[in-house]
Amino acid sequence: MDDIIHHYIESLIKSREPLFAEMEAFAQEHGVPIMEPTGIEAMLQIMRIQQPKRILEIGTAIGYSALRMAAALPETTIVTIERDEERYRQAIDYIQASKVGGRVEVLFGDALELVAEAGGKGPYDAIFIDAAKGQYTKFFEGYSAFLAPEGTVYTDNVLFKGYVAGIPAESKRIINLVKKIQSYNEWLMSHPDFDTAIFPVGDGLAVSRKRGGN
Repeated sequence: MDDIIHHYIESLIKSREPLFAEMEAFAQEHGVPIMEPTGIEAMLQIMRIQQPKRILEIGTAIGYSALRMAAALPETTIVTIERDEERYRQAIDYIQASKVGGRVEVLFGDALELVAEAGGKGPYDAIFIDAAKGQYTKFFEGYSAFLAPEGTVYTDNVLFKGYVAGIPAESKRIINLVKKIQSYNEWLMSHPDFDTAIFPVGDGLAVSRKRGGN
């Protein structure tokens, strides 16, 4: 039933503009991880309600989600970080080809080493974590200090293909990663400064809103 519902919802999503369709095809062909359609549509809708003016994204890949956010939020600027040089260059190419790319700034390097530089461009109304899953807690701890009062942190892949809920993993590497994501989810849900909900859309989206004045 879950698969039936998922495919039904996905079938209702309207076609994306040509550049986004091209990026989706490129990602599928080259194995580049981008957000699943239902996941990104859910996140963009929440952001439309929130109306963040400045967003930090950790994990640019080819720039797909950064450009989708820029297109959905015309008044928003985005700072995004990518450590893989090839993907960084691909992201730059796509951003330069986009009509909304002027509101996207890409930083090249490891997000754990760019905390001061990226943080200095804040504060941010929203932070989107979509990079190395095993580092989620460090990303959150390092960057949430630059979140504006009552800002929101979005984290993708927190259900990790169902592994965190008990679907058997096929390798020791995956098992170790699952444990880290489970620990992150538990830590996030009990964080004293944030109210968090996990939505079973895409590969799992956590939405953590900073409590006012904290």
